[in-house]
Amino acid sequence: MPRGTHGALNKAGKVRSLTPKVERRPRRSPVPRVRIKSIFRKRFVLGRKAGQNPA
Repeated sequence: MPRGTHGALNKAGKVRSLTPKVERRPRRSPVPRVRIKSIFRKRFVLGRKAGQNPA
């Protein structure tokens, strides 16, 4: 039985070096209307606690 705990160091990084490189897709920022709607939901809809009067 091998004495090492988790495997030999000579095999470290083998799988990552063999996988093919995939180009990253460019990130797109959301449409301003959608972005503002999500900010509204975070501030007013989700942020309001139960029992508080709406401002």
